[in-house]
Amino acid sequence: MLIDDENKIIEDIEQRAILVGVSFGRDEYDIEESMNELKELTLAANAEVAGILIQNKERVDATFFIGKGKVEEVREACVLNDANLVIFNDELSGAQIRNLEQAMDVKVIDRTALILDIFAVRAKTRIAKLQVELAQLRYRLPRLQGLGQSMSRTGAGIGTRGPGEQKLELDRRRIRERITEIQQQIKEANQTRQVQRVKRDKNEIPIVAVVGYTNAGKSTIMNKILEMTNEEDVTEKQVFAKNMLFATLDTYSRRISLDENRNFILVDTVGFVSKLPHSLVEAFKATLEEVNEADLLIHVVDASNEHQNMQMTVTHRVLDEIGAGNKKMLFAYNKIDLVDHEIDHLKEGAYQTSAVTGMGLDGLIQGIVKEVFNDIVSATFLVPFDQGRILSELCNAGKVLSTDYLETGTKVRLELHEKDYNKYKNFSIGE
Repeated sequence: MLIDDENKIIEDIEQRAILVGVSFGRDEYDIEESMNELKELTLAANAEVAGILIQNKERVDATFFIGKGKVEEVREACVLNDANLVIFNDELSGAQIRNLEQAMDVKVIDRTALILDIFAVRAKTRIAKLQVELAQLRYRLPRLQGLGQSMSRTGAGIGTRGPGEQKLELDRRRIRERITEIQQQIKEANQTRQVQRVKRDKNEIPIVAVVGYTNAGKSTIMNKILEMTNEEDVTEKQVFAKNMLFATLDTYSRRISLDENRNFILVDTVGFVSKLPHSLVEAFKATLEEVNEADLLIHVVDASNEHQNMQMTVTHRVLDEIGAGNKKMLFAYNKIDLVDHEIDHLKEGAYQTSAVTGMGLDGLIQGIVKEVFNDIVSATFLVPFDQGRILSELCNAGKVLSTDYLETGTKVRLELHEKDYNKYKNFSIGE
């Protein structure tokens, strides 16, 4: 059952889908691989996959996207398999959707609408819901005429969730006004985030962002690191993690305390997917700014997935698009417990991990420490007894390793940031 924008309870129609893909012979993604992912996306949207059809074609058909003969084949497949939905693996124009629905007498959506629909259902926080609505409105605005029949074909189901039919049937002017309104609300939320970032910068707490393909195990890794490093309130701090696409749509920040002198903010982010709608990337840029602010990225890779190279390429492409492509990065080849062979193509700065068992996470944490705390130095200071304030400042600035009381003053050995060492180096007596 679903609840629409008017808080009316509506029945969720059982949907059986025929998936349609086109191989143009020059695609960067393997068509079989891409269609398998479309199948997973369809299942994530709670629809049943009744059949998959692929056409090899040199160029896009302006009227139907696929050829006329293939249109008839898809129509027959819908009848034979009792399917009430057709999902295309590529983005369609409003006119193509209208033409296909008229020819096949069944609801038609494309990959972008499917992903937007999943996001609409999974969004939980106010900011995530605003970002999804913004992406949906931007997607549907140029397609209003073509989507008219689609929106009236059914009152629920994939492709209609999110802002709701009533909002999507508004005229273009009112939709643009709503887009402007949402952008302003997102901007205000982003200003709040900026204040939090300034506070973190003032406290000089490093930020480590976890990025990667959807369902690679980012949230589970974050939860396991919390479990391994934070002694208090671990359960309350853990984020939602589940073996499904787009389990996380919000950015979650958690403080990781290793010791008195080593604390960092660990940030969980929304996962990426191939052919990620540009409207979604644009809408989520405010959230993904946390990635831009990060001192280090942890790129989580599903080591058990045979298409991991493609997934890594997609992740790097999105990172480039949001301006974070040149960030320092460590690689966590996750789900290693599901791999029955040795991985021989590990990138430099890579760790083999299992977020479920905890395997390899100690090494990953040490890798994080090495990267974000590389200015930590060990030094010994001798502070005269009449300089108690200096001793107090030193002890607050670093981690005290040992303390001895000599005739000439207090001898203290610490680990501290290099800038703090330079501030008090007149009291340093070496190691």
